Amino acid sequence: MELHVASVSLDPRDWRVGSTAAAEDERLATLIYDRLVTLDDYGRFQPALAAEWSHDAAEKNWQFKLRPGVKFSNGSLLTSSDVAKALQGLLPPPLQIIPGDNNLTIRSSRPVPDLLEQLASGRYFVFRKNPDGTLLGTGPFYLAENIPAQPAEANPAALKPAHLKFRANEEAWAGRPFVDTVEVTLGAPGLRQILDLQVGRADLVEIAPDLVRKARQDNLRVWRSAPATLLALRFDNSQHAASDDRLREAIDLALDRDTMANVLLQREAQPATALLPQWLTGYAFIFGSPMNLNRAREIRAALPSNEAGTAEPLRLRVDAPGDVMKLLGERVAVNARQANLAVQVTPHAAQANPPASPNPGSVAAGLHLVAWHYDSLSPRAELEALVSQLYQKDAFDTFPAYADPDKLYAEERRLLEQRRLLPLIALPDYVGIGPAVRNWSPAPWGEWRLADVWLEASESTTSGAPGESSGTSAKDRAPGVRP
Repeated sequence: MELHVASVSLDPRDWRVGSTAAAEDERLATLIYDRLVTLDDYGRFQPALAAEWSHDAAEKNWQFKLRPGVKFSNGSLLTSSDVAKALQGLLPPPLQIIPGDNNLTIRSSRPVPDLLEQLASGRYFVFRKNPDGTLLGTGPFYLAENIPAQPAEANPAALKPAHLKFRANEEAWAGRPFVDTVEVTLGAPGLRQILDLQVGRADLVEIAPDLVRKARQDNLRVWRSAPATLLALRFDNSQHAASDDRLREAIDLALDRDTMANVLLQREAQPATALLPQWLTGYAFIFGSPMNLNRAREIRAALPSNEAGTAEPLRLRVDAPGDVMKLLGERVAVNARQANLAVQVTPHAAQANPPASPNPGSVAAGLHLVAWHYDSLSPRAELEALVSQLYQKDAFDTFPAYADPDKLYAEERRLLEQRRLLPLIALPDYVGIGPAVRNWSPAPWGEWRLADVWLEASESTTSGAPGESSGTSAKDRAPGVRP
């Protein structure tokens, strides 16, 4: 398979929450790590490394009984201490993990009714770090090769892409995966990935939103997830005009989200008027589109003439790379001009998701176009992470621990009315699937399940009956929870 990113990290402690780079890291981490629990397509929690769990009436103390006999890929047994060491550095500070004999307790000073949603998603993997720094997991594969990008022999100025190889874990507690190896090429350009899929050099590739139509026109199998990435505008106080709530309202009313999603992105995205997607909260549809160009012009007429005018336009920095982000930034500037507001687009920063404050020495920009990838199945945890990462540090002193849907809705409405963060569009993940791939059944929210995938063998690779899968067949695998 081929991925867009040029490098990955398999250490969940290094991932930046909400970043698109962390989403790629998590995609590969599912090959080698497991979580305590999982969530199936019907919203039911399923045992993974934890065979059983329970909690007290206040939902402050949770007990997990570990599955016996689970081994890491090197053959050593998983212990409750391993689980505690892995998760303690990942879970929020109010949560404490106490290992037991073959169980562990997670304690909190406040109720955590959504603890299972958190543990079943995001970076909450269980792993062990060896003294030499290598990481071990209990998942269906283990990392066999990790070759970084290096100069090409024919052209030293060019780089060979980084390459990773994962091999099947014969001792996996859930049963051996169908395929023997998963080979990953990093840093492949979008058009190259489509070509490699067409000619059979790749079985799975990522497809950028602006290339989805081309892939379908080429009769490629394309899968799309639920909306997984939010593209939004974030205001900060680097420019005086950005701190004026009237200006923020005018820009919000001028944004044509429908055109962005349906024309600019050729219906491969959804207009977003909420911070969290409908599939995660169930109430996002309540937030209707606020577009009202006439009202935006009225607000602009009441503003000082030098505010977001020709003297000093409001600078919009595109803080995520890619042609789609650049086109979206230009569309925002066009919408602003229709409301007599001057917005100047500046090049994107050198990182995928910049911090809330601008880089030292850079030109001040009061408006940023950012990308946020949803990685938690807990709406409360996702909203809290989004606010803490994308808002100014002094915007909120504390974030209430709302798990009740009504209170969560009220909190999100309050945040939207402040207009410090304006949602624009929500993008699904797109995957191109080769003709030999069978049983492609990822989670609706985008998590890949490559342990359940097999490849239909060609005549040159099988001596069995037509259609028999290559690698290990289902009947040869150890019994487990996988189909």
